[in-house]
Amino acid sequence: MNTQRKVAIVTGANGGIGRVICQSLASAHYLIAGLDREGIDLERNMSQLGTEHRAYVCDLADDQQIQRVVKEIAAHYGHIDLIVNNAAIGPTMSATIDTSLDEFKQAMSVNWMGPLQLIRQALPWMPIHGAAIVNIASLAGVVSNPKRNAYSASKAAMISLTRSLACELAHKQIRVNAIAPGYVRTNMVAELETSGKVDLHLVRQRIPMGRLARPEEIAHVVTFLGSEQARYITGSIVPVDGGWACFNQAGNAHPAQQDIPQSELNVDSPLGRSRVVVITGAAQGIGRAIAEKFAAQGDRLILLDLNQEPLEKLRETLAGEHLSFCVDISDEQQVKQVFHSIQKLYSEIDVLVNNAGIAEQFLPLEQQSVEAIEKLFDINLNGAFCCIRECLNAMQHKAGVVINMGSINSHLAFSPRHAYGASKAAIEMLSRCLTAELAPQGIRVLTLCPGYIQTPGVVQLEQSGRINVENIRRRIPLGRLGQPEDIAEAAYFLASPQASYINGAAVYVDGGWTAFGNAGDASSPSAIYN
Repeated sequence: MNTQRKVAIVTGANGGIGRVICQSLASAHYLIAGLDREGIDLERNMSQLGTEHRAYVCDLADDQQIQRVVKEIAAHYGHIDLIVNNAAIGPTMSATIDTSLDEFKQAMSVNWMGPLQLIRQALPWMPIHGAAIVNIASLAGVVSNPKRNAYSASKAAMISLTRSLACELAHKQIRVNAIAPGYVRTNMVAELETSGKVDLHLVRQRIPMGRLARPEEIAHVVTFLGSEQARYITGSIVPVDGGWACFNQAGNAHPAQQDIPQSELNVDSPLGRSRVVVITGAAQGIGRAIAEKFAAQGDRLILLDLNQEPLEKLRETLAGEHLSFCVDISDEQQVKQVFHSIQKLYSEIDVLVNNAGIAEQFLPLEQQSVEAIEKLFDINLNGAFCCIRECLNAMQHKAGVVINMGSINSHLAFSPRHAYGASKAAIEMLSRCLTAELAPQGIRVLTLCPGYIQTPGVVQLEQSGRINVENIRRRIPLGRLGQPEDIAEAAYFLASPQASYINGAAVYVDGGWTAFGNAGDASSPSAIYN
């Protein structure tokens, strides 16, 4: 059977998350090869998806079984387009002194070595362009907690593997990303509660959103990362934790609740109307692409920009009824006035995309003017803050989304771009603080971090000789600059109900830039293989 449909291997396909991942991918027209240790339930679950999907019994701790199963899958389907490494041994919650070395090694074997071996065996059957790998890591691989030694260590290893594989496989255009879920309502978590190892009522109080994730909230992220819409995302670790990692003070992140929240059990009701979306810096580049994407999906847009002529031209080209306002977001009074005008027309704002921003002078520090630095902060940070503050009046007590535009420069220093990097690091931390504050109200706040994107601004920097684009391409594992549409696709997904448990995360859309740490050119195999 040599099919043109994409083929996905999903491990742990019998579990709570794995089963729903299979369903989500099947809905996206993948053919599913589901792997798990037990065959009877697996056969039944796969057959419910359709006769074209197949079940494979495989213990990921056994290299020979992995090799056999991959050969069977390749022989049946002819190619493998997506691997979802979902299977894992959960935390035992045993004290270190009570944990044997065999137990510790078993977790590493299944949670890290098994996925590594599966990828190794499958690579010859993965197409050079368009294939992807999604690893299900865990927040436990990022944030340490007691009595999770082997589990957390294995998930941290999985995160590291994701980044190194992303760099190795980028020249084949095979993308590798990971998801770091927080607490998810699965049988594994239920067993921890039943055995007295976890109190889910206390767990909910520690999560800013006040609830556990539903399995489909992980599955939607898997499907997106495997899709063409995520074509410039590789080497990224996407936290799906309800804001857990953003709360670090004493006390509860969310008020106590007597019952299980309904949104932990069921999908929220559809909005029932077109969303109202405010986009700053909308006239060109990334902002324009975001506006075109949201408008094409039926959203009602309010476009803000300092440049009136291109702003009006954009509004006229978009299908649907949209508004535009010429505004300088570095002027607090103008921001207040424009949001006051918006609220006269719309009682609610559903999405704010803080895209407006400027670059800096590209001069040595002693030649940079204080005025230019202050102007940059007034737009990139202070203006974004004012827009958020004014927008919140139309988002209070309802589900809203704020997307702030960060950068790969947030934590990776670009000399002499001191002010720009500082402004983007500040906007990311602002997003995290806002998540801890606003998540109990149902508002999600995210940071979208582009790499080098081929925008009019980047073209101007190249033409003025301030950047060398050829050198930049060689530094990007995927070997190319991103397009504004790549950022627009990510922004639309993050603002959608499919990203409903992503809160406080910084999502990098950078072609693998932030994953690369070797010497040499990231896009050249010679930089990896010596």
